[in-house]
Amino acid sequence: MTQQKVRTRFAPSPTGYMHIGNLRTALYAYLFAKANGGDFILRIEDTDRTRYVADAVDFIERTLKLAGITPDEGPGYGGDCGPYVQSERMELYKKYAEELVKTGHAYYCFCDPKEDHTTGEFGGYDRTCRGLSQDVIEEHLKNGDPYVIRQKMPEDGETSYQDVLHGTVTIPNSELEDQVLLKRDGMPTYNFANVIDDHLMGITHIMRGAEFITSTPKYILLYQSFGWDVPVFIHLAPVMGKNEDGSVSKLSKRHGATSFDDLVKMGYLPEAIVNYVALLGWNPKTTNQEIFSMQELIEHFSLEGLSKSPAVFDYQKLGWVSGEYFKAMEPAKFADMAKPFAGDLPDYLAEHWASLAELLRTRIERLGQIPEEIGFLCEQPAFDAELYVNKRNKVTPEKAKDLLPAVIELLEAVPESEWTNDSLYAKLEAHIEATGVKKGLMMWVVRIAAAGQKVTPGGATEILTLLGKENSLTRLKKSLDALLAM
Repeated sequence: MTQQKVRTRFAPSPTGYMHIGNLRTALYAYLFAKANGGDFILRIEDTDRTRYVADAVDFIERTLKLAGITPDEGPGYGGDCGPYVQSERMELYKKYAEELVKTGHAYYCFCDPKEDHTTGEFGGYDRTCRGLSQDVIEEHLKNGDPYVIRQKMPEDGETSYQDVLHGTVTIPNSELEDQVLLKRDGMPTYNFANVIDDHLMGITHIMRGAEFITSTPKYILLYQSFGWDVPVFIHLAPVMGKNEDGSVSKLSKRHGATSFDDLVKMGYLPEAIVNYVALLGWNPKTTNQEIFSMQELIEHFSLEGLSKSPAVFDYQKLGWVSGEYFKAMEPAKFADMAKPFAGDLPDYLAEHWASLAELLRTRIERLGQIPEEIGFLCEQPAFDAELYVNKRNKVTPEKAKDLLPAVIELLEAVPESEWTNDSLYAKLEAHIEATGVKKGLMMWVVRIAAAGQKVTPGGATEILTLLGKENSLTRLKKSLDALLAM
């Protein structure tokens, strides 16, 4: 028997931007399909027009492209199962809903939605129209009375299915409402359109959030009503966020940036975000590796590595992953990518951007940190004598006061043409050797006097090179004056 080709899908509703949970669902569906030589389909589920956001479809497609997730079929990608936008498939849903009515698995409901027709422990529809005679139904239809089509649920027994992560899931049929399949305006409900499209598009494996576990029996019964094969279900555990008190709750805006777009705007590398999101609920069983290219993710991905326990989104871990990507990046590529985040640079820094970018490449985790990292180079920070205190190198403000005059005199004699990192380092080294001052002490004093802050990307001579001769001497003299005025 020929094994059926794996086909997965990502079926977002265009009601907003793509948050991390959406991205992870799309990513896992894509990885599983590609790992098994299958197809990944993008389908837009836009039947809920009340929540429709005009540019959301374009946003979803741009996000997938930026994340490196390329559909095999979908809007703009082609394929034999289109159209791939639900609002363009309306006649299909009506046809299949009517078919269920004919086979006795669904019925017309003419109840006025303004009237209360809820009943029972679970507050479901009271099934007023479930037992209408054919004569009454035909009279309603003849009069043009508005109706919905409802699924006729079994009133006793249980419905079970196998979930890859959660095993056998069983729900008493008494808990299942006669759900609406086709609304009064002819639009299908999410639950109904989903089943029709998944079948017609040949979807073999459905990945979605764990919140759908208890409603999946409704889907199972629809598949059975049509006599269709039931796909494999994988209900993914939620992504959680850390609260201030140490507890966790479902990831939301209060935990910080929660959409792929927000994280990219903050300067996390898209590939790094995807890499990190892949590890939120999946563990590659065959390796301790944590940094993966998309191709490596495909090669290692398997359903066995998925966890049914919630994953906690950790911004520190995301930062580490992103930082590793920057460290492995070609310096020129990083410099080009980082430049827009630096803002308007003074001419002396713009001239040395390649050197400055190389200093930043190995110390930042997101490009949005760049303005803060280089702020001291654009404007000298306020004087702080405490910065000159360094017990390891036995630095004090008094020693700095004694050392700086000779350093300033030395640097004033350096020609502009020799104001380079290597040249300045050699001259300071020679000065250190001649005076017998410890290198750590001298370099600390020069760096603090020029930079005005404790932690800097680069050492003393690198800071001097970036600032240029005029700026460096101005800063050193200003720092010395402040020390003398103490």
